[in-house]
Amino acid sequence: MLGRGLRVLGQAIRTEPRLFVIGTVGSSVFGLLIIANSYVIGFVTGHIVVPAFADGSVRTGSLALVVAILLGISGLRVASIFGRRLGAGYMQFRLQARYRRAVTRRYLSLPPSWHQKHATGTLLSNANSDVEAAFVPIAPLPFAVGTIVMIFGAMAVLFATDWVLALVGVALFPTLFALNLAYSRRMSPRQIHAQRMRAKVSAVAHESFDGALVVKTMGREADESRRFGVFVSELRDALISVGRLRGVFDPLMDSLPSVGTLAVLVIGTWRLQTGAISVAELVSVAFLFTVLAFPVRAIGWVVGELPRSVAGWERVQAVLSAEGDLPYGAVGVPGSGPVELRFEQVNYRYAGGPPVLTDVTFTVPAGQTVALVGATGSGKSTIASLAVRLVDPESGSVALDGVKLPDLAGSALAGTAALVPQIPFVFDDTVRGNISLDRDGITDDAVWHALRLAQADRFVGGLPAKLDTEVGERGTSLSGGQRQRLTLARALAGHPRLLVLDDATSAVDPRVEAAILGALRDRDSGTSILVVAYRRATIALADLVVYLHQGRVVATGTHLSLMDSQPGYRDLVTAYEKAEQQ
Repeated sequence: MLGRGLRVLGQAIRTEPRLFVIGTVGSSVFGLLIIANSYVIGFVTGHIVVPAFADGSVRTGSLALVVAILLGISGLRVASIFGRRLGAGYMQFRLQARYRRAVTRRYLSLPPSWHQKHATGTLLSNANSDVEAAFVPIAPLPFAVGTIVMIFGAMAVLFATDWVLALVGVALFPTLFALNLAYSRRMSPRQIHAQRMRAKVSAVAHESFDGALVVKTMGREADESRRFGVFVSELRDALISVGRLRGVFDPLMDSLPSVGTLAVLVIGTWRLQTGAISVAELVSVAFLFTVLAFPVRAIGWVVGELPRSVAGWERVQAVLSAEGDLPYGAVGVPGSGPVELRFEQVNYRYAGGPPVLTDVTFTVPAGQTVALVGATGSGKSTIASLAVRLVDPESGSVALDGVKLPDLAGSALAGTAALVPQIPFVFDDTVRGNISLDRDGITDDAVWHALRLAQADRFVGGLPAKLDTEVGERGTSLSGGQRQRLTLARALAGHPRLLVLDDATSAVDPRVEAAILGALRDRDSGTSILVVAYRRATIALADLVVYLHQGRVVATGTHLSLMDSQPGYRDLVTAYEKAEQQ
């Protein structure tokens, strides 16, 4: 654990070397000033206080000089404390900010398949409490390093003063280090377990809050509270175990320097009687052991937090080193108009599962609308994800204007194709912010144009602050259909050359859906559209229909031709129509 912890600290130092140097220099100066201060106190005692008792008079000039020296040392100590805390604090917070950004960037770069294996609450814990835990020892680290410098300096001074008293320090300091090592070994499993339970509590809490509507409508409040209480109780017990061990360790660490001070006084009195040392030297050494207690605790703080730091660091590294990236090329999509989307013998399965798509081949011609029709579980949403490269096929290829998606640069793909998913996601922002997403070139005129295409301009125009209206978390102030139209407008504002609609208009009535698709078809620039469709009216608007069954393309053609030639297609479409009429 000590080795793993030191590697974490080494990584932190390599990341922020300048701030570490500032903090360490300040701490080292502080430690050396403590040694200097102890010898000034000893000088005052031996050369001013004791003679004053013997002679009955005080030498004012010497006393004034000593006071000036003490004030000067105090001023330098204040400056050194400022440097130590500034360097350590700034280093800690910069590291936390750096790695929170790194974890978040990694989340955004990993594919949906990776996220499906990890609870949202756990991911929140990785980016928050785990990053914080990883760099908790950074705050006392410069102090601890400066303390080590001080200890070596103190030992040198002790041996220069009296080798017998120096042996007390030789016995004391290794004991302190041994105690810290023993503490670290016992604390490590406790801290790791506590860190895991923090993530578990966060995951359960997030799931309960996110599913609050289900919990309340199903009357499961008490059950959810009990479920949450089990994990909270386990976290409480883990933290109590940590606290108990710390409750034993802290008093031991506090008492050892005091024991050292008593030993110095006992042995020092004997050495004083033999004439080996003076009163000034005895007072200096005793005072030095007294003031060493607090700085030496800094070493204990660092060692004590190493298990928690290692637990947090390893959980953060598990995210940063996660595999599953979709590598991008450097090629762009030629031209500026609508693109052709081509699936060629595509096969796909989710990890460990049965085949979802088998030998899927079809084309979305440039500027045309193609409808994907099939029963639930036939692979329509998977095709939508493949079309914008949220996932890659097991075999086969997906291409835009003849360029395979893995060969495209990430920015080229994002600027060419846009997906509007089944479940609309709306940020806790204004209408304008949700549509523009701070993308360059998207003015208010462009936002209103996208809203008109999505048939959302009327309801946005009726909002209290129009584009400046705050829609709330996940768009709670909007209806399901309004959220769908906002997410559609968001996609359209970027002028995509390929638009993939994964049942993206299911919450709007058929007339609004027909108006949306009609507006998209009539755009001056033209856009290729792949739409997952259920309603007969929507399907009829498509230039071409791809009929899927159990992950295979059964037939491709116009809606009318498939109605005549494919009984399964006819039954499926009329079944949706009958269900809507009921």
